[in-house]
Amino acid sequence: MKLYMQVLIALGLGLKRNWHIFAGLVLGVFAGIWLHKDPNPVVMTTLTFIGQVFIRMIQMVVIPLVISAIVIGITSVGDGKQIGKLGSRMILYYAIITSIAVALGAGLALLFKPGLGAAEYINSDIATNIQAQVAATIEVQKENLLNIILEFIPKNPLASIAAGDMVPILVFALFFSIALAKVGEINRPFVSFFESIFAATMKITDWIMCFAAPGVFALTAVSVSAFGVEIFTTISKYLGVLALGFAIQLFVVFPIFLRIFSKVPVWMLYAAIAEAMMVAFGTASSSATLPLTIACCEKRGISHKVTSFVIPLGATLNMDGTALLQVVAVIFLAQAYGVVLTPFLIVQICLLAIVASSTCAGIPGAGIITIALVLNGMGLSPEQMVAGFAFLFTIERITDMMRTLVNVTSDAVVAAAIADNENEINYDLLNNPEEYNDVIN
Repeated sequence: MKLYMQVLIALGLGLKRNWHIFAGLVLGVFAGIWLHKDPNPVVMTTLTFIGQVFIRMIQMVVIPLVISAIVIGITSVGDGKQIGKLGSRMILYYAIITSIAVALGAGLALLFKPGLGAAEYINSDIATNIQAQVAATIEVQKENLLNIILEFIPKNPLASIAAGDMVPILVFALFFSIALAKVGEINRPFVSFFESIFAATMKITDWIMCFAAPGVFALTAVSVSAFGVEIFTTISKYLGVLALGFAIQLFVVFPIFLRIFSKVPVWMLYAAIAEAMMVAFGTASSSATLPLTIACCEKRGISHKVTSFVIPLGATLNMDGTALLQVVAVIFLAQAYGVVLTPFLIVQICLLAIVASSTCAGIPGAGIITIALVLNGMGLSPEQMVAGFAFLFTIERITDMMRTLVNVTSDAVVAAAIADNENEINYDLLNNPEEYNDVIN
């Protein structure tokens, strides 16, 4: 199938599945233009309330989503003996790819400075308060690094959950998950409990995303009414930085990675997983694409032993596209609010983005949801930056589709590399598209 046809199919899937969100976006633009010319305080207050409700609902699911995702991901691997060489290599490869993604995102955001154009639309008093809050938080962290590290270990995990302190929550969840993996089959009732929490949280997130259309409509209308249509000129630079980062990851980083760690031809791999890539872009959900990703890999040369182990975990833990998006988004917000991006703060943002992306569910909108974890490390919360988040939500669906495409491709790239390392790949089948079995019947 020609490349342009693949792009058209992907766009068609995206519009078909997400038409209500696109409709909310378009209607929000028109409503914002109307309100910009003829302000109505009652309508503005109502729309602002709806937008804040949407953000609050997103914040509501962060902690249960993060904890349950960590427990399920780690316990599904098993103890150290079960992980063995295959698991260790998988973790190493995922770490390499995600680290490159966050470094790339930070570099591009610092080079092109997409947030500077948005600074003029941010309330100066709010920006000043946020600058002072971040500066104070970072200063405390610098002067008390040992205490900060000590605070990462929760004295009372329930108190940390109640306070919303994400880093101590993550530390406890990691230790607890590893312990559950070590105790063997006796962990099944408790793991099943977290599987239920994860499933229920994903269902709640589905409901929240049903509210995405009015939420996006409200946030877009408020932004355009306050800033005018010039907001799209401002946000276009942010979108351009993300698109460039995703393109470099897809067409430079992944090919180089495969060249170094395997002998898998990248273009043949991309041809083999084309359907999964298109559906990932169209649905903006790596979880929804997971069965198709596995089918593409297995029916086109990569063994079941590798795909059944690597790809499901990748759909939970390997979110390099999400990590890149979160780094660029947080730096965009920092630049918009005039926060000084010191080397210490940049490194902190990158590290927290790696953690946040690894706990991100493979569902639409999850990348924006877990940005709260990165902001928490800076002493901030999304509701303090409603105006900045309005910019991000204006094009959230487009960026969500792009980052999911990168996430799903990354899972297949790592699976292919490991399959090559373990002699678990059929090159005669991979290199011969005419012999591919149908994936979609």
